[in-house]
Amino acid sequence: MRKVERYPVEGPNALWQVYSTVSRIKSVRNFIFIQLARYCPILPLKNWIYRRVLGMKIGEHTAFALMVMVDVFFPERISVGNNTIIGYNTTILTHEYLIKEYRLGNVSIGSNVMIGANTTILPGVTIGDNAIVSAGSLVHKDVPAYAFVGGNPMREIQRGDIVMPSNNDENVRNLLN
Repeated sequence: MRKVERYPVEGPNALWQVYSTVSRIKSVRNFIFIQLARYCPILPLKNWIYRRVLGMKIGEHTAFALMVMVDVFFPERISVGNNTIIGYNTTILTHEYLIKEYRLGNVSIGSNVMIGANTTILPGVTIGDNAIVSAGSLVHKDVPAYAFVGGNPMREIQRGDIVMPSNNDENVRNLLN
């Protein structure tokens, strides 16, 4: 189960009531800076925008690839450890607006984590240190440290000290031949 806070709403669906939960000015400001960061090829500048403008907690040497989409309404609920890679076009959400309620949850991504391209991370999820999330995954629950997960629905593929092969690895050379 994800760790989310639930807030019931009366009347039309929760998305119609979004501006009673977050200010329009904050939403527009966040949208502009998130779009700048999505296209920015300069990692230190991108991390500066995330830290200083959006209030995210970003560790040293963390790399957000092009087109990563962080939550526009509550980016300050995202924290990422040191030396982590967030793959191309990944979406990190900290809110869900549903018919009768909206939900908010922190997203915590550990250090030395690799998130593959086109992954979606839902609110209230923690991804442990040294985990690997394969491309195209839907992260709908916590990922333990040192786990290799993937798919939709996401499942654990392997756990333990995962070592990424190098180009010098004999198995990699055999696969390429």
